[in-house]
Amino acid sequence: MSTARDQQLASTFVALADTLVADFDVLDFLGLLTERAVDLLAVDAAGVILSDQRGGWRPAAGSSEHAHLVEVFAAQTRQGPCLDCVRGGVVVASWDLTDEAARWPAFGPIAVAAGFRAVCAVPMRLRDDVIGALTLLSAAPGPIDDASVALGQALADVATIGILQQRAIRHDAIVYEQLQAALHHRTVVEQAKGVVAEVTGLGMHESYTALREYSHAHRRRLSEVAAEIATGALSPAVLLDAASATSGTNGDAR
Repeated sequence: MSTARDQQLASTFVALADTLVADFDVLDFLGLLTERAVDLLAVDAAGVILSDQRGGWRPAAGSSEHAHLVEVFAAQTRQGPCLDCVRGGVVVASWDLTDEAARWPAFGPIAVAAGFRAVCAVPMRLRDDVIGALTLLSAAPGPIDDASVALGQALADVATIGILQQRAIRHDAIVYEQLQAALHHRTVVEQAKGVVAEVTGLGMHESYTALREYSHAHRRRLSEVAAEIATGALSPAVLLDAASATSGTNGDAR
């Protein structure tokens, strides 16, 4: 008999493999990857960095939008396991970041201050093509178990194939444009989160959740909704109204 976790795992792989839709949104797709990684693996947080196609790496998605986690993933684009992972195309881990002063003198203290002690970064790669990395973070020191690392790599592999299979349908340039657009849209989402938080009083993570829920409910891209919030074309109050309506519907269903 399949368990709830088995069913969630199966639905995750199906969702990560389903990138052939016309309105495929890389940003939302990577958000799903990080959230499901935390749900399914023995870790406390997860994030993705992507190549900016100019030789650099930028944070693209995280399992939450809390400021301390955003800071950790921003730091990883300058130093740390994720950067080592994408450069070498191999898994990079530390089971106690307080012991990494020599290897990551800048990143280690930032991660520890944010409440994380163990980390494992797995490459998002297909053969020789590395497009990014998925990082798994744990609050407790000690090895992230082998099963979680293996499953994390499997999720990263499926996500990578899902993104790169666009090459079988479209020109390579379009795929890279999508990845570059995702990084630009991430900046717009950051701006929109700030606007929602300032107007509504919500925290950054709750503001991001409201943006995602509104975009899903209206079958719109997250980046489009974020752009309208950031420019004032859409009122943040609309997001709260939609969230209240959703909560009411869910309550009736129960």
